[in-house]
Amino acid sequence: MKGRNKSSYSADLTNDFLSGAFDEDRVEENEKFSDRSKHAQHHKTIKTQAARDANSTVEVDAMPLGEVIQVHSLFLEVLSGGVVYRCTQRKTLAKVSDTQIVVGDFVKFALAPERNDVVANEGAIARIEPRRTILMRADSFKAIEVHPIVANADQMLIVAALHLPEVKWGLVDRMVIAARSGGLAPVICLNKIDTAASEQDLADAAAVLAHYETLGVPTLRTSAPTGQGLDALRDVLRDKTSVLAGHSGVGKSSLVRVVEPSIDLAALRVGAISQVHSKGMHTTTSARKFPLSFGGHVIDTPGVKLFGLWNTPADGLIAHYPDVEAGTAPTWRAESYERILKSLT
Repeated sequence: MKGRNKSSYSADLTNDFLSGAFDEDRVEENEKFSDRSKHAQHHKTIKTQAARDANSTVEVDAMPLGEVIQVHSLFLEVLSGGVVYRCTQRKTLAKVSDTQIVVGDFVKFALAPERNDVVANEGAIARIEPRRTILMRADSFKAIEVHPIVANADQMLIVAALHLPEVKWGLVDRMVIAARSGGLAPVICLNKIDTAASEQDLADAAAVLAHYETLGVPTLRTSAPTGQGLDALRDVLRDKTSVLAGHSGVGKSSLVRVVEPSIDLAALRVGAISQVHSKGMHTTTSARKFPLSFGGHVIDTPGVKLFGLWNTPADGLIAHYPDVEAGTAPTWRAESYERILKSLT
């Protein structure tokens, strides 16, 4: 350590720890890899990590357990013992893991070394604990690439707007399928019910929701400005971890703000509606978990315009449409089934 003071060395040590430098497999700069040797190197890394895991299971088990409450591009926020830690992911974990870390994941993490005798609320994630449920979304209708969104939630509150933007029941169907496929209970919330153009408009919406009820999907009708349905919404959210999902601009953030005023409004950033296309502007940029004062949590997610299905083969789609199979589906449901089936083939 000659020529370097203790604090400088400690800072360098912490930076190496957080970046996962101690986990990095070293190679010479002039070593060139063919595709075959790269493949061999990848498997070597996996085997090496497996050996390390076998020898360090007790060590990892002894690490603090935390829950990921938000994911940023360069770090993750992990809540443990009432303290939020700023964590990175160990490079070896990133190499051997077959999934990315998402909000709701429970993780084991190593605390960073102290800096000048001050505990830094920082760490490095060493292991992702088994998930109870998982909400996945494909990047396209062909499911070329799949993205996990939220882990370990109880239910998915699928928020649609009656108007502004117009409700897309096909998107709602996709989200119901995604929720059930990942082990979450779907709940449909038709928001902005105050924008109904006529009594017939309300009657048509009520008929659609009544049909979902026959399929075992609970439904709500809400309006943030008028307060309609908000008590029922609180009852649905109480003592559960709920993922809020829906088309951009349907009012997810507005609903959360009304039922739980203590939540940071700046973090939710309620957005305006595009007057040109009557589509919502993307305002919430990443999923984040918030506690509810009346019990439970909500996880607000970015608005989506496309929700591709994961792990749903074309020949298995009919299992999610028992009404179509039984010949009791209304026209809009049969058309929804045909559209999704076409996208999967």
